[in-house]
Amino acid sequence: MAQDGAPETALPPRLTLEKSPSGIRGLDELTDGGLPKGRPTLVCGGPGSGKTLFAMEFLVRGILEHGEPGVFVSFEESPDDLTRNFASLGFDIPSLEADGRLAVDHVRIDRAEIEETGEFDLEALFIRLGYAIDTVGAQRVVLDTIESIFAALPNEFIVRAELQRLFRWLKQRGVTVVITGERGEASLTRQGLEEYVSDCVILLDNRVMDQMSTRRLRIVKYRGTAHGTNEYPFLIDRGGFSVLPITGMGLEHGVTDERVSTGIPKLDVLLGGKGLYRGSSVLISGPAGTGKTSISAQYTEAACRRGERVLYFAFEESFPQLARNMRSIGVDLAPHAQLGVLRHVASRPTSHGLETHLALMMREITEFRPEHVIVDPITNLMNIGSSREIEAMLMRLVDGLKSRGITAVFTSLTSDAAYLEHTDVGISSLIDTWLLVRNLESKGERNRALYVLKSRGMAHSNQVREFLLTNNGVDLVDVYIGPDGVLLGSARSEEEQRLVTEALEHARQQARKRAALDRRRRVVAAQIIALQAELDTSEELLSLEESEEATHASDRSADRRGLAARRQGLDLRADRGGLDG
Repeated sequence: MAQDGAPETALPPRLTLEKSPSGIRGLDELTDGGLPKGRPTLVCGGPGSGKTLFAMEFLVRGILEHGEPGVFVSFEESPDDLTRNFASLGFDIPSLEADGRLAVDHVRIDRAEIEETGEFDLEALFIRLGYAIDTVGAQRVVLDTIESIFAALPNEFIVRAELQRLFRWLKQRGVTVVITGERGEASLTRQGLEEYVSDCVILLDNRVMDQMSTRRLRIVKYRGTAHGTNEYPFLIDRGGFSVLPITGMGLEHGVTDERVSTGIPKLDVLLGGKGLYRGSSVLISGPAGTGKTSISAQYTEAACRRGERVLYFAFEESFPQLARNMRSIGVDLAPHAQLGVLRHVASRPTSHGLETHLALMMREITEFRPEHVIVDPITNLMNIGSSREIEAMLMRLVDGLKSRGITAVFTSLTSDAAYLEHTDVGISSLIDTWLLVRNLESKGERNRALYVLKSRGMAHSNQVREFLLTNNGVDLVDVYIGPDGVLLGSARSEEEQRLVTEALEHARQQARKRAALDRRRRVVAAQIIALQAELDTSEELLSLEESEEATHASDRSADRRGLAARRQGLDLRADRGGLDG
């Protein structure tokens, strides 16, 4: 309810500006759908900035992808020149003309004739342009470049009037128009008027800094709609015109609980026993010679063995050199490259500016669609930009990879051994898992060690582990703690030998004890046998005695019975004698 009892007033529905998709990679994302439909768009910039290519690609993409025929009117280049120029980019202009979907016209304006007669009239251009539009049923029109039309007019008021008249005529025809213009000294165009009457103004810039060229695009204005306002790098390559709108990436990328192995089982144990989170970012930093590339290569091979695509950006080694070096530790990358699951892209950092490197990397990622990306090493980019610029570039790259669910591994060279727990390019805060590798010196040796400095969202080990580069790849060695800390190298070997010797001595002692026990058991068993025999003998003797005693008792009993019988007989005779007497 509104205040004071006033009835609520419904807001009118929001009207959206109708747009015409450009088909140019990345541009429609910046403009939230494309260029203003049925309105003029000014594309301005200096020589070599890509204005004509932008305009022609707008027409060709409209024909091929959206079914909208177009007209290209050139005031400088002939149709034959345009055909040859765009053939290298894969645009078949004659074929589109033959199909009746594209009309290319070259209008020549003779400045001398205008100066001689003093007259300037656009009616002939309107008639010619209107005929071309009607012939192909054009919905898109390009005028390249507008300065050629008004270059002969010194009067600013006539230029303004004719320019407004041209734009009104184009709007009345209802076609979506791209007009190209040359960059002025103090304004976007030489006349300084076109940007005010255009509904959309796009500025292309080809700047050179520290002998490196970078192309950038900026939407100066866009009436009636929200749009990206930053500068964005763009490329002109075999695929045409492409913009990289990654400054608009936010923190809206999804996450997963799925884990992927590093390819080093004992390292997986340090990372909660399961490895890395898929789609996370990993940094391996340390001084030179500590094995950063070797760890990355083994990670790459493990991913390829699982059938997952890996894109490897290298700023130091070519693929033949990398493959040869890694074979020395039992990691063979060549078969995976032949199968197409591994793509290795090598380039010198100084070959492009930072933004161009980023645009090229994102183009490779878009084309190859990898599950994993390796960048080795990021510190080489310091040759072409400041730490702040590199951090901004890598932030965009990390955001771009995370938004696609790609697991990324970056290596970083740490130059100062006294400050290992920092990166020279300052991206540690962007990283989910940070592995620190270093050289530890003891007893005249330098040995490699690794530990997990951080790993977001998972339990991880805090142990410093020595790792070896063996014939079977990277191997983490079990921890041995001595009085002075973790034992490495020969000290570890000595400790291992001492433990082995102690174990052998303990085994020998146990064997001696076991033998003595066995001997004692045999003696006791013999004693038991002897005692049992003695017992049996005693039992036999006792039985014999008992038998003899029984016999004697029986004999005595018989004797007693006999004696009793004899006594009884005598008594009977005595009694009989007495009777007789």
